[in-house]
Amino acid sequence: MAYTFVCYPKCSTCQKAQKWLDAHGIAYTVRHIVEQNPSADEIAQWQQRSGEPLKKFFNTSGMLYREQNIKDRLPQMSEEEQRALLATNGMLVKRPLLVADDFVLIGFREAKWAEALHRRA
Repeated sequence: MAYTFVCYPKCSTCQKAQKWLDAHGIAYTVRHIVEQNPSADEIAQWQQRSGEPLKKFFNTSGMLYREQNIKDRLPQMSEEEQRALLATNGMLVKRPLLVADDFVLIGFREAKWAEALHRRA
């Protein structure tokens, strides 16, 4: 199975997740979330594969999220508007993401990643 590791290289959580993938011998392609920002269509596809609500894709601890007061704006926005907003800047998107053909993992939770990946190994 092909995996895409969507990350921001300076993010300590992304670095930890990448080390975990390497330690477990899991092959992946790296995608820099700022240099290759996800499109609104990709966000929609990833949301469907993740089974998570769209709000899980927002980097709520990020500076940009706070500066733009997104927390207060989200309740008035449609999902289409939220996806369009996420597509404007990769720093708004929670990371890392592990994207596969049939699932997407949002953020790094070691137990969840181990369960998802070893089930397919």
